Amino acid sequence: MTPVLTPPQLATESETAERGESSPVTNVEIKLVDPLTGSEWDQLVLSHRDATFFHSAAWARVLAKSYGHRPLYLHFSRCGELLALVPMMEVKSYFTGRRAVCLPFSDGCSPLLFNNCKPSVVAARLSLLALERSWKHFEIRGANGFELPVDLAVEYHGHALDLRQSAEGLLAGFSSSVRRAIRKAEASRLSVEVSRNPESVVEFYRLHVQTRRRHGLPPQPFLFFRNILNEVIRKGSGFVVRASLESRCVAAAIFLQFGRTAIYKFGASEPASQEMRGNNRVMWEGIRFLARGGCESLHFGRTSLTDVGLRRFKLGWGTAEELIRYFKWNAATGEWVGGCDHARGLHNMVFAKMPLAVNRLAGAILYPHLD
Repeated sequence: MTPVLTPPQLATESETAERGESSPVTNVEIKLVDPLTGSEWDQLVLSHRDATFFHSAAWARVLAKSYGHRPLYLHFSRCGELLALVPMMEVKSYFTGRRAVCLPFSDGCSPLLFNNCKPSVVAARLSLLALERSWKHFEIRGANGFELPVDLAVEYHGHALDLRQSAEGLLAGFSSSVRRAIRKAEASRLSVEVSRNPESVVEFYRLHVQTRRRHGLPPQPFLFFRNILNEVIRKGSGFVVRASLESRCVAAAIFLQFGRTAIYKFGASEPASQEMRGNNRVMWEGIRFLARGGCESLHFGRTSLTDVGLRRFKLGWGTAEELIRYFKWNAATGEWVGGCDHARGLHNMVFAKMPLAVNRLAGAILYPHLD
């Protein structure tokens, strides 16, 4: 680990006591780990059973290179004993303010707690850090093992599929409608392939722009996906599954992997492929590819509690459902505050009517200020 000279924002507990401030933690040391260089962060993270792709250094590089956010990846310890690993990004914007998120554009990325570390210990130190770095707030996304005694949280559905079984066993666990869709897709004229070449990312992005407009959202800038290609896919930690009708890609999905876990992060398709069940075809191919490679779990990402159709689709794959909780601490009040799910609103109607080129421009302008 690369120690950092103790700046004011990483003051030790003894220094806090000297200032006359009270704190529930004692002798807790915090060090910064740079995830953008070296492999030390990944080695530490992989020692925790709840580590996901979002905890990885590769994802940190994608976010930092795409949006310019500063990584503040924190190593908590006491007397040399590892207590917690907390990946955070500091987001600075003239329009949306200065805050920290664990992590931006990530479905769930809970702090990783070791050796019976209590969430309150980490939360207390983060609140001090928020004040000293002038954050409006910090947000914890995905409270797996990090439950706090507060009711103010935004909740989403999460779904995960256990891949530690045969293809036949997986198929038997799917709903009858999913099995029928897979059979229909396999009997159609669609061809499917797993790819890591740049062309597959370009094809995916073409579909992504169209799909985002149908959902009333701007697409992420292509730079974001180019960084996923360079930092993740080309290095063997992700892949694209494409379904094509003759020579035209009509459905595609991006899967990201870290250790023995993976996430289905992005999916896109042409409306014309719905009849041939292109989305089911690429999902089933991705599941089989991961299972053959020894991956043990596939997460399907977060789902808004209001999105009944998407929830039904994910449950149809035999997934286990969980709640993903987001907690936000407000520096102005010193309290945990509530939030809301912005999945649907007036913005959806606006972006759904914009030309594709305008939507792309909007995404390039907006996303660096969002999280």
